[in-house]
Amino acid sequence: MKLSYLLVFNAVVALVYGAGFVLVPATVLTLHGATVSPSANLAGQFFGVTLIGIGLICWLARNVTDPGAQRAIVLAQLISTVIGIIVAAMGAISGVVSAVGWSAVVIYLVLALGYAYFQFAKPSAS
Repeated sequence: MKLSYLLVFNAVVALVYGAGFVLVPATVLTLHGATVSPSANLAGQFFGVTLIGIGLICWLARNVTDPGAQRAIVLAQLISTVIGIIVAAMGAISGVVSAVGWSAVVIYLVLALGYAYFQFAKPSAS
């Protein structure tokens, strides 16, 4: 597997979810079983903006060949996706979100495994 493939996958997922949270936050929140309110909608939109930023960074970084830059990107994404697993799992276990909330755990897990592969197993991230 190439790092560029993982970054493109990460970009697409982040951009799709980000656009959903920015444009129709109540729909996305309801789909995940979260309580919808004006403040939850705004928080969802802020989350969407962040996802769009992550998606754009991943997309624009997909062809980076500098090993130092690749290591920095991989480590940052690995740390953030592991934290994402924890937060998403806590939300799903506590019942704050519906069973659909487990999809976030799965997405973060897939991304974390990919970034862990490039961090620990693959000698060169290219």
